[in-house]
This record gives sequence, C-alpha cells and structure tokens, in this order.
Amino acid sequence: MAFFKVTKLTQVLFALSLSTGSFAQAPVVKIAFIDVLSGPFANAGKSSLDQLRAVVTARNAKVKPNEPPFEVVPFDGKGSPQESALMLKAASDQGIRYVTQGGGSGVAFALTEAVSKIAEREPDKAMVFLNYSAMDPGLTNDRCNFWHFRFYPSSEMKIEALTTYMKTRPDIKSVYLFNQDYTHGQQVSKAAKAYLARKRPDVQIVGDTFVPIAQVRDFAPYIAKIKASGADTVITSNWGSDLSLLVKAAKDFGLNINFFTMNANNPGVPAQMGAWGANKVSVIWNWGHNAPTPELEKIYLDYKKKTDEDFIFAAHYNSMHMLSAAMDKAQSIEPKKVAYALEGMKFKSPVGEIEMRKTDHQLLAPMFLGMWAKQGSKGVKYDAEKTGYGFRSEVVWDSYISAQPTSCQMNRP
Repeated sequence: MAFFKVTKLTQVLFALSLSTGSFAQAPVVKIAFIDVLSGPFANAGKSSLDQLRAVVTARNAKVKPNEPPFEVVPFDGKGSPQESALMLKAASDQGIRYVTQGGGSGVAFALTEAVSKIAEREPDKAMVFLNYSAMDPGLTNDRCNFWHFRFYPSSEMKIEALTTYMKTRPDIKSVYLFNQDYTHGQQVSKAAKAYLARKRPDVQIVGDTFVPIAQVRDFAPYIAKIKASGADTVITSNWGSDLSLLVKAAKDFGLNINFFTMNANNPGVPAQMGAWGANKVSVIWNWGHNAPTPELEKIYLDYKKKTDEDFIFAAHYNSMHMLSAAMDKAQSIEPKKVAYALEGMKFKSPVGEIEMRKTDHQLLAPMFLGMWAKQGSKGVKYDAEKTGYGFRSEVVWDSYISAQPTSCQMNRP
C-alpha cells in the first residue's frame, strides 16, 4: 500500500471518502515514536519500540481494506527534553500527526507543551500525543492539555494502590525512599510520604534519597546506606540502568529486604535479580505476563517466540487499539476529530473495560502488583529473561482503587 503524505490534496480526498461513510483508500497513519534509543537507557527504548511495532503489525493484519494502516516512525530523543522537542518538530515537518513517548516525564512535559503550541500556532498541523508510560501527575493535572492522552497510571495512582496493599502488610515497619532526581522521582517520594502518613502512620520513613538520572555507575554506597538505616522496605521509581545497577548492588551486598518498584520487569532487570529477588522484589504495572488475561498472554507468547524477549508494554496495545477505535468513531484521521472521539471513550481491553477519562485524559484501568517468584510455583507459569523466575499476580486492583482526583482545567479547541 502506498504511503500518503498528509497534504491539502490528501485531506480533500480523504474528506471526499468520508462522504461515502468509509475510509476509501485510507492513507497510512504514521506515528512518531520519540524516545531513548541511544545511551545508557537505550535498552528500554529499543525494547519499547520493538513491542510497539509488534502491536501495530498485528493490528494492521486485521484492518479492513478501507481502514487506515499504521506505521511507526522512530526518532531518537536521547532522553533529553530539548532533543525530543527537536525530534517532534522533525516529525511535524514530515507530516506526522500522531506521536507516542513514555521514557521520562521531563521529556513528556516538553512534548506536551510543544504539541500544545503547534496546535495553537498552526491548527492544520495539530498532533495527538499518546503517552504510554510517563507518570508525573502534573501531565493530567495543572499542565494537562487537550492533545495529550496518558495510557498508563500516574505515579500517584501507583502509590495509592501500593499503600493500599501495604495496609495488609503489618510486617512493614520502616521504609526507605530511593528515586531518581527529576520530576517523576520527586513526585513518587512526595506521594509515598503523604499516603503512608494517611494509611500507615506507624510506618517510619528512614531515608529519602535522590540520585542524578543515568549518572551513577556504582550503587554499592547507597545500598550500604539503606542497610545502615534499618529499613525493611525500599520504594523506588528508578528505571533503566539506574534500576538494574541498584538491584545488582543489592544482590551483591546480600540485602534481604522488600523492594517495591515501578519498573522491575523492564529489560535487563529480571536477569540481575535471579534467585535473590524471590518473594521480595515486586513491580506495580498495568499488566503482568502471568496475569489471567488470555488475549495478552497470546501476544506475549507470540512475541517471545519471534524475538526471544518478554512482552511487557500493554499500554501499546491499549493506545493503538483505542486510537483505531477513535478513528473509526470519528470516521476520520484528522487529529482534532480523533482526539474528541478518544476522550471519554470506554474500551473493552484484554484486562477488562478501561476508560479514557474526559476531564484530564487519564486512562482508568486495572493495575497489577507482580511479586518475583520461582517458575512453577503458584501463579508463575512463565519466567522472565530465562531466569527461572517470573512475576506472579500478587494483587489486581480495579481502576477505582487507584483513581485520583484531578485539578485539570482543560481548554478545548
């Protein structure tokens, strides 16, 4: 199928096709993937890109001839807000009107601001931003905007669910907060202290450390500090090499305490944990490959068979299929029409019914707490990264458990 550049002529032809109530000769919808594809966090970005492409390939195989196929176009934002904004401009100049990103809330803030400015200055070049994992609450609160949609829980939503679970764990007495020193890590620390004070006032916060993102190579001194604090539990939002190196240092030290993470299923981290992490390292995620979700289980198995890697980004499935449903509802690929169709949408996903909340464009969906455990034990059918261990679904939270109020005052075009 020929690729169409979105020009005035294409838009006219597409408008004519809509008059017949179909996507007749629908142009390819290009989706810019702007994320970390080089540097110390490249492993996470490349894995996400591969999984997005797998979801799109499977989706394209099922579309009808008159429905628009998707194409993923990668751009290396290098984890930099400035570089990512430049890549967004490059994507816009190529006629791309949909963009997805998730590696870092600092980048997400830069992109959502840039997308908003483009829509104001050049409405015919408006872009829809599909956020697949940037978690800062501000993205759907004071800095929300019409063009941004988050398909992943915010850090506050995750901490709300985690602290609800911690109410059932009286063995937890002292917590060490360990996060990267940027907006997301700071928000996790703030929320953890506030929610624990409300739900578990008996728990003592014995440490609150921030580390510069992607700069620390030896976490041994930090592990020694955590040990000296007497903490029985660590809460960390670290990701990429900052998490895999932290886990390695804890394993080498023999630190046998709880680790509640937001990213322990990310590429490279399971291989570091091995037997050491059993029954003490967990991950709060929007899905887990041992969860009882047959449709996503099939995707996981197919992807692993083809690539020998684990599929973890359920947010890609939800974003691409909800985008497709919004285009079908709008009978258009024009960004503003699609955005209006997407907000408020309820969608039957493999994890159950999910909803893109209209007020702030935050997806409301179940969440999972996965606990690292030996393959073959109860609830662990599949392992991760050939370790013989995987995440069992310790808890599944309905969307109402973690849903947060919003301060978003959205201006709509």
